[in-house]
Amino acid sequence: MPFSHILGQDTAVGTLVRALEAGRVHHAYRFEGPPGVGKELAAVALSQALVCTGGDPLGCGRCDACRRAAARSDGRPAAPLHPDVQIVAKNFYPAAVIGRSRDELTEISVDQVRAIVLARAAYPPHEGRARVFIVRDAEDLSVGAANAFLKTLEEPRPGTHFILLTSRGDRLLNTIRSRTLPVRFAPLSEALIRRILRDRGVPEGRHDLAVELAAGSASTALDLADEEQTASRDAFVKRVLEAAAARDLGPAVAFAESVDRDKGALKDDLRALSAALAREARAAVASDPRHAGLSARRYAAVSRAVAQLERNASPSLAMASLIAELRSVVG
Repeated sequence: MPFSHILGQDTAVGTLVRALEAGRVHHAYRFEGPPGVGKELAAVALSQALVCTGGDPLGCGRCDACRRAAARSDGRPAAPLHPDVQIVAKNFYPAAVIGRSRDELTEISVDQVRAIVLARAAYPPHEGRARVFIVRDAEDLSVGAANAFLKTLEEPRPGTHFILLTSRGDRLLNTIRSRTLPVRFAPLSEALIRRILRDRGVPEGRHDLAVELAAGSASTALDLADEEQTASRDAFVKRVLEAAAARDLGPAVAFAESVDRDKGALKDDLRALSAALAREARAAVASDPRHAGLSARRYAAVSRAVAQLERNASPSLAMASLIAELRSVVG
């Protein structure tokens, strides 16, 4: 059964299984939860069950329809091979496919909703079972796209289903929220994330920090445990601490000016620095309480830098401010 591959989400999976077994699948679901916890896996499994021709209400996973619902085409877009399963996502389709002059880099446009959803939802499924639209990161819907979606979302044709995936349900329009049935996906346990890392062949030495920073997300943990990213993150932590410990501001200024990167990646590096300082504080709390206190104050400074980035501060200014604050916390 396709749902057997979804780990750590017994409550969410149970909700969907009961609906399928009772033949009462809702026409519009909202899968809410952190990124990387199985929301899209569950959406694919539900799609397989809805288009399955093998006679299993939960999806047999073996028939041609089930296999094509889960398989993806080569190139861009990497769309499902089943014609009745569609994906809606930011920057998923080349601009020409949805009638735009440029790609959708910041949001899901009204053009995509019109070309991919509205143009198809008005007609019966190609193969007779059901038609399914999976909306990745539904919080990326532009206001125009969300409003264009509403009528179809509220009153779709029989056999048409929508599955909205979001890690920021609070950013969806209330009109979208009110027309979708929520299914909650929880953060994964540390034990499960460690199991996933082991199954993917990640060396044990990279597990602790990846699990600590992943916040229950398997995909985040796998990214954090990547060898190249681990080396880059360790180098970042070392350079920040060296700049903070330098006799003058030269290294600090040079480092801050060199920071010109994606804010998401910088926040991940800063969280790694936070984790290093937290471990340092815990290790010193019994033998050297004063040093533990200094590490805790530096930890707080890093947390403030992350908050500045989330408020759209310049990366270089946030780093300059952070290193100046770290330098002020002297032993």
